[in-house]
Amino acid sequence: MSASLNTAAPAVAAVATAVDPACAEPLAVLGRDVTVPLVTGGEVTYAALDYAASAPALQRVWDDVAAYAPYYGSVHRGAGYLSQLSTDLFEQSRVTVAEFLDCRPTDQVVFTRSTTDSLNLLAAVLPADCQVFVFETEHHASLLPWVDAQVTYLNAPRTPAEAVATLERALADRDPYGPALVCVTGASNVTGELWPVKELAAAAHAHGARIVLDAAQLAPHHPVSVQELDVDWVAFSGHKLYAPFGSGVLAGRADWLQQAQPYLAGGGASRKVARREDGGVDVEWHTTAARHEAGSPNVIGVYSIASACKALTEAGFENLVAREQHLVAKVRSGLAEVPAVRILSLFGDDAPRVGVISFVVDGWNSSHFAAALSAEYGIGVRDGLFCAHPLVRTLLGSEPQAQGECGAPEAAPGERSLNAIRVSFGAGTPDEHVDRFVRAVKELVADGAKWQYRTEEGRCVPAV
Repeated sequence: MSASLNTAAPAVAAVATAVDPACAEPLAVLGRDVTVPLVTGGEVTYAALDYAASAPALQRVWDDVAAYAPYYGSVHRGAGYLSQLSTDLFEQSRVTVAEFLDCRPTDQVVFTRSTTDSLNLLAAVLPADCQVFVFETEHHASLLPWVDAQVTYLNAPRTPAEAVATLERALADRDPYGPALVCVTGASNVTGELWPVKELAAAAHAHGARIVLDAAQLAPHHPVSVQELDVDWVAFSGHKLYAPFGSGVLAGRADWLQQAQPYLAGGGASRKVARREDGGVDVEWHTTAARHEAGSPNVIGVYSIASACKALTEAGFENLVAREQHLVAKVRSGLAEVPAVRILSLFGDDAPRVGVISFVVDGWNSSHFAAALSAEYGIGVRDGLFCAHPLVRTLLGSEPQAQGECGAPEAAPGERSLNAIRVSFGAGTPDEHVDRFVRAVKELVADGAKWQYRTEEGRCVPAV
């Protein structure tokens, strides 16, 4: 009899009855009641608006992990009850993730450390002479892993249709005609804009190429169906999906994964190891997902991803998307009322997007502005180039930024100092946080910072 641990919350309908998004409650997350000090005096509840970097853990995830923690044990090779239970949870988590992504029956779900790790794994298993096509607009996690392949970097498109046309031209012109892979984001980590993944997949397949979807910013905000989008692989991170325990996923077609050498050589990846008469070693590797999961896996991280997948599914993406779009509209309309603010966009104001918005403010260095939001209002955002340097530089062009009082990042010789501010939110964000953010932007632009700031190790911080 297999071991089991019932820690899941009662199941509810996958798509709940539609409600007014303005009245819907956010999902419960850790840290929602944390207070932080203000340099101007007093404390305020922290407004976590940096979800695109790492989302807070869902309370559901934390509770599930806490319930499992006393039963934690090794997986796959232990005879004891806790090992059997942990193995069951680990493998059932694989099934849960496959269902969450609507994978094909023959797809494999490989657990990794992050989206970056997942895409580096895929890069390591590419067939010889594989050509890779990637837009310059990608996050570095999907822009940089292809060092051992022949890479074609595509210019930033200005419309979804241009993205498809650009890819089609590049694939039609490739020579020689061999294995090829297209890597594309589902939602930009800079602009939040949704990319035409289904159309790009159709273009890739029409030209004999495969496609991998970087869903790091898409999966936490929007349903992802491998079968509907017709992508060959999808990668995402747990820490952006409200499961911050250091795990990620690469899910998709098994053939390239099975044919390549293991990503890591070691226990778990090997099925049989024997000494040869000549003194060497013969190894028979697994053909399952275990082939690329050598070593002791992060059981808690994997289980937390499965818990988050269940929680989002049970909450109903229809409701989650509606509520998030309500917040997106609040932020965008509020920023539009400030002439000094320019929102960054590739596809224009009408493009569909998730809760990720980047902008610049005339007369302010972005690092200085972000520091003031934190120190004077208790609002956590991100500033910089967001590990998408080519994209942000394309969006900012040569537009200069005011040095401000501090925090201007060092520029290479002959380059201007460029950076932006990013606000991002999701299923756990209350209306008050975005209302406070919009109010803070308006006050900072109108009245300036109330405090003095200085540069410390490249960051803008309040002067003591």
